[in-house]
Amino acid sequence: MGYANTAAENEMVLKYIPLVTRIAGRIDSGDGEMDRDDLFSVGVIGLIDAVKKFDAGKSVPFEAYATLRIKGTIIDEMRKSGRVSRDRIVKLNRYYSAKEKLEQQLMRSPDERMICDEMGISEKELYKIHETVHYLSKVSFETTLFQKDGGEIQLADILKDDSTDSPEEDYIKNERKKLLNCAIEKLGEREKTILNLYYVEELTLREIAYAMDISIPRVSQIHGKILLKLREHMI
Repeated sequence: MGYANTAAENEMVLKYIPLVTRIAGRIDSGDGEMDRDDLFSVGVIGLIDAVKKFDAGKSVPFEAYATLRIKGTIIDEMRKSGRVSRDRIVKLNRYYSAKEKLEQQLMRSPDERMICDEMGISEKELYKIHETVHYLSKVSFETTLFQKDGGEIQLADILKDDSTDSPEEDYIKNERKKLLNCAIEKLGEREKTILNLYYVEELTLREIAYAMDISIPRVSQIHGKILLKLREHMI
């Protein structure tokens, strides 16, 4: 693990250690190989990287920049440890293709059983696809919802640092917000509750699982399924 070189850099790292703790606490590795201490250790590496590379001349607050770096470093390590493998990305793309094919044939949205039959997979394997969507959303919620091909997401995609958005970008963001709000209104109450607990109340999967009396893997599966529903209404 690298270390900050100057006294000022060391001071910045120490100051923002609580940010690493908070972010690591929000990323629940479920039944993965990495525990909370592992997530924290990797997050500190991301923090040090952020301290070294931060450009104070740009109109981006350090905490916002560091959050992306910390979160991205943790997610990247989780991906390397097999949480979102290339195989799972391939299966997610197969899911999108099967769903699109069935929609064209049926002229309506297919149910999960139909998708499983088309893909030749079990319901348990479909749950794994839902979990893949959940873990991808940790990298970029917006890209998970709006990227049509379902391809793998790179940290660079969310670290572009343009000081101001163009009118076209502002328009797109506003339209996406409208689409997202409309899509959320179509969800069931339980689904809305999970979104609220996760994104507004900022509870971890473990806390949500306890509150709703379900397992942690089940929360991640439901969350992934919710994102697929939202995505369906927005592309």
